[in-house]
Amino acid sequence: MSAAAALALATTAWGVVMAIGPVLQIRRIRQARSAAGVSTAHLVVLLVGFALWLAYGVVEGLAPLIVTNVVSLVATGAWLVVARRYRAPA
Repeated sequence: MSAAAALALATTAWGVVMAIGPVLQIRRIRQARSAAGVSTAHLVVLLVGFALWLAYGVVEGLAPLIVTNVVSLVATGAWLVVARRYRAPA
């Protein structure tokens, strides 16, 4: 395996681990039954960024960017849905 291929594998694997990080926050929100302190605007900014990186990965055919950003979009999208569901009524 070339150094570039090994680096691509390592960055993809770690990117997926980072991308599933929001699952921990989802679990915390559900346990607390509250999304107090969660900025939904921040989550939207993240989603836009992941979508842009995904588009770049698709255009350039870069599997590491595609895989990590698909997982990031799904996990952060779920986090946004859960945060909105457990938001205090305004």
